[in-house]
Formats: sequence, structure tokens, C-alpha cells
Amino acid sequence: MFFIDLRLAAGGQISDKYQHYGRANPLMARPPVHPVPSRSRGPVAGMKIRVALVSALLAVSGCTTLGRGGPTSPVTPVSTPPAGGKVSTSIVSAMNGGLVGGSIGSGLSDAEKRKGLEAEYKALEYNTSGQKVTWKSDNSSHYGEVVAAQPYRVGSQDCRQYTHTVYTSGAGVTARGTACRNSDGSWTPLT
Repeated sequence: MFFIDLRLAAGGQISDKYQHYGRANPLMARPPVHPVPSRSRGPVAGMKIRVALVSALLAVSGCTTLGRGGPTSPVTPVSTPPAGGKVSTSIVSAMNGGLVGGSIGSGLSDAEKRKGLEAEYKALEYNTSGQKVTWKSDNSSHYGEVVAAQPYRVGSQDCRQYTHTVYTSGAGVTARGTACRNSDGSWTPLT
């Protein structure tokens, strides 16, 4: 680290422990202080590193996990899951197709995609980190599972990363995404 030992020299000039400025005061005779070799990158490079570290810490401080217990604290459901497992049409439509609306859901029927979207919503809204929500088609061998990660806050919104795996005859395809919770309780995937 670079410490400055400021002392008032004769004539009101300032000196530090590495350099001597101005004239020496004969009444305060002191030997000049010689520079001490340092392994640091110099004061300018050291300051740039400090500024970069502080900037990084400020940027990261905007994203925090929810709860007081840190990243392993359980998610507190906003409300209880709907009776019968059905999620309202407005909530499902706000998800804009979710992950299952992408390439992993290309071979699914509309009813299967709806079940997949409901599973995505339930995982995001009600489940703790790492807990699976499964769904299964009524008429085929298609099924899937959704797992949401620990929630975190971006500004005033709660967001979560999640994965959705769709299985067709035992072979699974996984997609990953992030969604943020809206004030009405719906979740919008980020693109």
C-alpha cells in the first residue's frame, strides 16, 4: 500500500516520505528521506486497480439474493398454489411462451406447451431453489421438469434463473433462461 506522511516543511511546502520538496529548515535539520524500493505497480496503477474494484463492488451490490439467510434461504411463496393446479390464462400468456415455447417445445401440442408453461410458473412462483416441478402429457410420452434457482433482486423486481427439460421417449432437451416477476404476479422471461 502507499501511505503518505505529510509534514509541513520550511516555507509552507509539503513533503512526503518518498520525496523532499523545497528547502530544508536549518532549525529542523533532518536527513533527506530516500525512496524505498517497492513491489507495487506504482501509485497510478494501484489507484486504477482500487477504482476498478470499487466500481465492481458497486455494480454487484445492485443484485442481491432474497432473504436474510443468504443464498441457501428458502423462497417464501407469494401466495399458495392454485387449487387443482390450474394457473390462470392471463398469467400463462404473460410468460410469452416461456422456455417451452422455444426449440425444446417444437414437437409438443398446444395442451402440452400449456402444461409446460404452468410448470415454469409454479417453479418460479412457489418453489424453493433446486426443487423440481414436473408435468406429463395426457396422450403421449412427452413430459418435463422445471427447476428454478435462488431468486435475486434487480431494482424492484424479483428474478430467477431456471431450466426446463422436455423429454420425448426418454431423450431430454434442456433450455435455460431467466424470468422476472411483475407486480401482478406474472413472470416475464428475459430475452
